[in-house]
Amino acid sequence: MTLDWTLSLSFLLGGVILLMMMGLPVALSFLVTNVVAAFCFMGGLAGVDQLARNSITSVITFSLTPIPLFILMGEVLFQTGLAIKVIEGFDRLIHRVPARLPVVSVVAGTAFSAISGSTIATTAMLGRSMTPVMLEKQYHPTLAMGPVIAIGGVDMLIPPSALIVLFGSLSNISITKLLFAGIVPGVLLAVAFVAYIVLKAVLVPGSAPANDEGTSYHGWEKWRPFVQYVLPLISIFFVVIGAMSTGISTPTEAAALGAAATVILAACYRALSWKSFVAALKSTVNVSCIVLFIIVGATAFSQLLGFSGATNGFLAAIGQLNLSPTALMVSMILILLVLGCFVDQVSMMLLTLPFFMPLVTGAGIDPIWFGVLFLIAMQLGLMTPPFGLLLFTMKSVAPSHITIGQVFASAMPFVVISMLMLVAVFFFRPIATWLPMLLG
Repeated sequence: MTLDWTLSLSFLLGGVILLMMMGLPVALSFLVTNVVAAFCFMGGLAGVDQLARNSITSVITFSLTPIPLFILMGEVLFQTGLAIKVIEGFDRLIHRVPARLPVVSVVAGTAFSAISGSTIATTAMLGRSMTPVMLEKQYHPTLAMGPVIAIGGVDMLIPPSALIVLFGSLSNISITKLLFAGIVPGVLLAVAFVAYIVLKAVLVPGSAPANDEGTSYHGWEKWRPFVQYVLPLISIFFVVIGAMSTGISTPTEAAALGAAATVILAACYRALSWKSFVAALKSTVNVSCIVLFIIVGATAFSQLLGFSGATNGFLAAIGQLNLSPTALMVSMILILLVLGCFVDQVSMMLLTLPFFMPLVTGAGIDPIWFGVLFLIAMQLGLMTPPFGLLLFTMKSVAPSHITIGQVFASAMPFVVISMLMLVAVFFFRPIATWLPMLLG
């Protein structure tokens, strides 16, 4: 069956979007569309069989094994309760800062980002433990919920990040370089969030309680949770990053080291019970299966776009516009920002990368720079209404009197800060490329 490339593209994209709008999960939406399209474009059942073989091959690859290992690191921390110990460690140190509890949330969330590959788990845990306390102490909802939502998005940028591994695998960009490239923008975002929180507390009376000081500890009692829990757990981050940067191990081997170190530390703290370990394994398997199933669908979808002529037709049409690399980048970022308001991050990757990556390669755009811009755009999508995933995560764990409108409004200042970071990376590439180049 031969169709004009515009009809093929409309059939494939329209089918996926229609099924997702009907409530079908992302993976199943791609699966159904792929089977129907393979039957139409690739010669009936023989084409479906060939597509299935090619798709299965896409997940039998060594480069994808960091995904379950990074997810396992975070699940062990949350299931064993060690994540709460990290909050306590920073809480004792941050004593007399304006808007103390929101600052603790951002700092602790950044620490979780360095030892957990699960964005949603970070937001859910901080939202469940910190937000009710901050609202009870009369913090403005912007400071009680916004920082927790925002720092969950930063989790995507700072390794270990399962989404970075997935993105690198789908785009054929070096996973190791992408993992390093997200560190500087992620840390700068966290610093900007803290600066905004402190300035708002100082300049806007009533946004934070005037007397929010934690219990005063002195000497060893002040530093004990930080030394006992935070430093050993953060050391896992340096084990993972150090193993990759020195060339001792691949991302997969570094992820295995990190997962093993997390489990061993949890056991040493006597926090790892058989029940919590099984719960962490079950959650890891569930999330990993979903991710791998999505990769199967994405690979098949990309093949069908190429086989039907949609990819070549689209690229030829873009080529006729004679866009400069800068104009091309701006166009792609705008598309991502609009998509981020309506679809989840995995769907953004699946729908755009088959078209964007050939354009990036053809225009000679630095793929690492593009990758970081793409990741920041996805991070923005987690916080933007009406379908930002972290917004609904916060609503699910916030007190019942909090409305979804309040959740949306609380995230907006941090969306603006993230937009400014996107602009900064666009105009000053070394923010994204300096660290990967430094580490070789």
